[in-house]
Amino acid sequence: MPTMRRFAVLLGCLLVLTGCASTGEPPMTPLQSRANVDLPRYMGRWWVIANIPYFAEKGKVATADVYTLRPDGHIDNVYVYRKAFDKPEKQMSGVARVVPGTNDAQWRIGFFGGLVKADYLVLEVASDYSWALIGHPKRNLAWIFSREPRMEAAKYEQLRAKFAAYGYDPARLQRVPQFPDQVGQPGFQ
Repeated sequence: MPTMRRFAVLLGCLLVLTGCASTGEPPMTPLQSRANVDLPRYMGRWWVIANIPYFAEKGKVATADVYTLRPDGHIDNVYVYRKAFDKPEKQMSGVARVVPGTNDAQWRIGFFGGLVKADYLVLEVASDYSWALIGHPKRNLAWIFSREPRMEAAKYEQLRAKFAAYGYDPARLQRVPQFPDQVGQPGFQ
């Protein structure tokens, strides 16, 4: 059997075995949102106060998502960040579409011309749209957003604790430094 074919068979078997692996816990149903989002009010800049770190955002500082409603009903999604506070601001752009029948709370975002897609769930939003809790159907990603770049510790802990009701482990959330004095502080990435 040629080497590439053996590798493909081995990789396929590994994927099947990984898919059958069990943690011993019953699988959770996919996360759904019951939020009712006023899309025009939701538009604008949201500072990323905390997230469950993952490869695309891990180690970034001064991060924010900026949303703009387009005439076609889609949403321009611009993620702004710095690799360090003394580095220039960079951007990554995507286009979101609202999933019909979700009260504007579930979006499907396409990055890099739609090659990479991400699910986005607004789990809760403050009545004054000052903060929002964002999740993912598989509960592997989560964010705390705020209209202001600095959030008081008590408010942060209150919002972080809310994720438990959605089946998350709130301890997985880590704060994102928005100011240089936050770098290296406990609880920050």
